[in-house]
Amino acid sequence: MPTHRPLLPCLITLLACLVGLLFPPPSQAQSPDGAASPARPRVALVLSGGGARGFAHVGVLKALEAARVPVDMVVGTSMGAIIGGLYATGLSADELERELLAVEWNALFNTREPRQLLSQRRKEEDFEFSPVLQLGFRDGEFRLPSGAVSSRSLEMLLRRYTLGTRALPDFDALPTPFRAVATDMESGQAVVLSRGDLAAAMRASMSVPGVFAPLELDGRLLGDGGLVNNLPVDVARGLGAQAVIAVNIGTPLAGRETLGSVIGLTAQMLNILTEQNVQRSLASLTPRDLLVAPALGRLTSGDFDKAGDLVALGLDAGQRASPALARFAVDAAQYAAWRAQRQRASGAHTLPAQLAFVDIEGVKPERVQRLRTQIEAATGQPMDPARAEQDLQRLAASGDYMRADYRLAQRADGEGLIYQLTEKDWGRNHFRLGLDLRTDFRGAGDFNLRLSHNRHWVNDQGAEWRNRIQLGEKSGFYSEFFQPLDRSADYFVSAHFDHWLRRFDLYGDDEKVAAVYRRRETRIGLDLGTELGRDGALGDARLGWFGARRVTIPDVVAGLRSDDLTRLGWTEQGLRLAVVSDQLDHANFPLSGYRLRFEAVTGRRDLLGQEQGFHRQDVTATHVTTVGRDTYNLHLRLARSSSLPLGAIDEYSLGGFQQLSGYRVGQVVGNNLAFGRLSYYRRLDLNPGIARALFAGASLELGNAWAKSSAMRLSDLRLGSSVFLGADTGVGPVYLALVHAPKGFTGVYFFLGRP
Repeated sequence: MPTHRPLLPCLITLLACLVGLLFPPPSQAQSPDGAASPARPRVALVLSGGGARGFAHVGVLKALEAARVPVDMVVGTSMGAIIGGLYATGLSADELERELLAVEWNALFNTREPRQLLSQRRKEEDFEFSPVLQLGFRDGEFRLPSGAVSSRSLEMLLRRYTLGTRALPDFDALPTPFRAVATDMESGQAVVLSRGDLAAAMRASMSVPGVFAPLELDGRLLGDGGLVNNLPVDVARGLGAQAVIAVNIGTPLAGRETLGSVIGLTAQMLNILTEQNVQRSLASLTPRDLLVAPALGRLTSGDFDKAGDLVALGLDAGQRASPALARFAVDAAQYAAWRAQRQRASGAHTLPAQLAFVDIEGVKPERVQRLRTQIEAATGQPMDPARAEQDLQRLAASGDYMRADYRLAQRADGEGLIYQLTEKDWGRNHFRLGLDLRTDFRGAGDFNLRLSHNRHWVNDQGAEWRNRIQLGEKSGFYSEFFQPLDRSADYFVSAHFDHWLRRFDLYGDDEKVAAVYRRRETRIGLDLGTELGRDGALGDARLGWFGARRVTIPDVVAGLRSDDLTRLGWTEQGLRLAVVSDQLDHANFPLSGYRLRFEAVTGRRDLLGQEQGFHRQDVTATHVTTVGRDTYNLHLRLARSSSLPLGAIDEYSLGGFQQLSGYRVGQVVGNNLAFGRLSYYRRLDLNPGIARALFAGASLELGNAWAKSSAMRLSDLRLGSSVFLGADTGVGPVYLALVHAPKGFTGVYFFLGRP
């Protein structure tokens, strides 16, 4: 007799089958060894932008590794794209921390290359002009730089870590699949970067408006992705992520107390735009996802010097989230297999043992041959990233290029190296401003306002035309045409012309002004010179002829008007030898290096139809060393001139801040000078924002000037001293000082510019 199954169990089984058909389970993620892992969803790590606050991402990554959480894909914006992109190449969290903390981030965003690499012409400008107040002239209009800081060093850092990814078809082929988000600055749309140059993709995602210049990539002008999608959860969903670990380190909105300036309002505007799209992303998170938001407190997007602290805060946030991370974790064997797979993928591509070619792109073919003399990489050599970076630094040190990068490229004859240069989009006519301002708060003070114009590449041989106009205590103008004589630019010809008018206060024995003079000088010259070191990085030496017309004009002498006096004028011509070598790391408040300058002049003077010989020698030396946090700056100067005509103003003078502090400017004069200064300063532990650094220090000075060399005595040396606070700002060095001289005065000095 047939048996019958109970009706209720059959109905339950049938109902379960229908539910399974209508609501299938999520697709199973694959374990690292290829076996199905139904318990763990496909996990995406989404990293937000936030400038320096992005270092916290590294700490979160360390916590993920400690919890054995494999990441199936990484999506990042801005600094999140940089951290995420480097992690996707196969670097571990510990490796990321070690490499990133070793970087001098504040120096990474400098507007130019290290000062020691600049030509001597560029270095000399540092003493008179601001590196920040500059603009270009192109197509009949003045143009500002498109970015406040240079990204060359950042690009070289990214290039170094991504060379092994150059042959991958897209970012899915990385050890961990990756996406970067940028903004199309023309359309305002989000751009998801999924293939091509990985270093360029990360750099484009971090093109913060007003800080880094936008990057042109595949025909689009790309800016910071945080403007449109700072926490790109939706991009991760589109890649098939079943669960998202989102790390938000964005800068919160500031309080009203910070909104009293243009800078504060601009920063708040960007934060508002970013925060709006972040809130949309946060609203899209589901219970399957996890949000990690490190408590970064008052640390800002600009606190790159606090990288270690930010990593620690990120690690703390990740460890606090450990219970929630457990649902994404795998066992030790699976995690070891996942890490091994990443390591195998990251080591799949090696650098070429021989370069098939070395090319320079982005400049006129006529200039390539001259630029080749500045690089060391050559066909047949192995690829050396350190050498390529040094070549790029030398090419960029000219200041002609907005962007300088390199890449490896494959051609029919093999793989080679290409240096890619992009000229500044604001023209080849460069203008810079300079300012000196001083006051002793007792009614005495002066100023000088300077404007320089440089025209680079006047011809394809690398000629330059430099002009300078100055108004103030010393007024006039200077013009020079500089022409290299060979491709390597080791030798050059310089033709120059200048005209100056300067006021002098002459002091009597009672330390009061006894006379007011003006000196007018017009000079022309022609020099033959050689650059010392590669591209003049060590200095230059010149030998040339000059002719000059010098006039002294008395305005007031002992109460008499200038109408009652006679001006004195004479002409000079002769030979001039000048040698200068400068290896200071900074023009203002240097921490290391030296500067040597020697000038010797000999010739004939024509006064009222009578000729006589004359000569002048002037040597200065500066040596700077830093021990720990303490910097010692020793400066010496010796100068000598044959006697000037009766009624002329003495050649050399001392007085003023750090030029015999406690004496008036020009109070100590003579035709023979000896001066020495020992300065001490220490960098303060403050983030000045608008300055490279703040310093506190003091100086001790000895010196004097004599009419005749036979009268020079050590016992005649005068003493000056100062105690100061200083800042190396974008408009020049700023000092607030207390000065004292036993035979001078004690007072307060404010100084903007070089002493």
